[in-house]
Amino acid sequence: MMVLIVGAGGQLGRALQETASRDVTIVAAGRELLDVTDHSAVTKLIAKTEPDIIINASAYNAVDKAEAEPEIARAVNAAAVETLARSAAEIGARFVHVSTDFVFDGTKGSAYRPEDLPAPLSVYGLTKWEGERFAAAMAPGSLIVRTSWVYATEGKNFVHTMLRAMAKSDVRVVTDQIGTPTFAPALARALWSLIRQKAEGIYHYSDCGVASWYDFAVAIQEEARVIGLLQSSLQIIPIVSDEWPAPARRPKFSVLDKTKTWKALGATAPHWRVNLREMLHMVKHHG
Repeated sequence: MMVLIVGAGGQLGRALQETASRDVTIVAAGRELLDVTDHSAVTKLIAKTEPDIIINASAYNAVDKAEAEPEIARAVNAAAVETLARSAAEIGARFVHVSTDFVFDGTKGSAYRPEDLPAPLSVYGLTKWEGERFAAAMAPGSLIVRTSWVYATEGKNFVHTMLRAMAKSDVRVVTDQIGTPTFAPALARALWSLIRQKAEGIYHYSDCGVASWYDFAVAIQEEARVIGLLQSSLQIIPIVSDEWPAPARRPKFSVLDKTKTWKALGATAPHWRVNLREMLHMVKHHG
């Protein structure tokens, strides 16, 4: 099985390569190989490699910066998806697209199901929703997987940001944005399983459980202290979103309902704290 991974240099892209089975031949297209906004380059690479499956793990995910650069965000999160999906359909390849919990406005008050209507609050969320619609329209039978709060042992993410900050000073973290952290390797394994099952349509995947960013930060400090990644416990100060103004609005409650996914996978994911503990041990032992 030949698989083209677009966005191969990101957290999820690397995790997909690390968790692929031996019968998968991967073409890893990171930024250095492919500019996803270059229509000609995308179509040429797909025509040259003739993959059986195209996984789009690329995204413009600088949520606040996207407010000032909507055209760039749209080019990556929407227009590039249209090109990828259309090209996949033209060669008969299956298309897999990864989206986000930020397509929802967070006002529902309960976990969002795949069939719930998106209502994004930010440019990032809006352009990711546009990408979902292009995936479904241009490549019928596409698999679209929404996820949330992704982190890994490498790359820019909340866990590494907190570890650096907590080593120096007290930190202020919002308590009124609720979601679920997701360990990139766990997401990657779920994607491979759904691909094997030839799943189509929209699915949701994150680790189990819920947390605020404050809860997540407290857990990072506690687990890091246990294994010696942090030498002391500095203060984690709970604040509300209004005390940390940002250009982009975030959903207050963006927990994803994974019932459909658990049924397809035949199992639930580990609790987010279990995966956090695993990630921190990997950082301690492997850097």
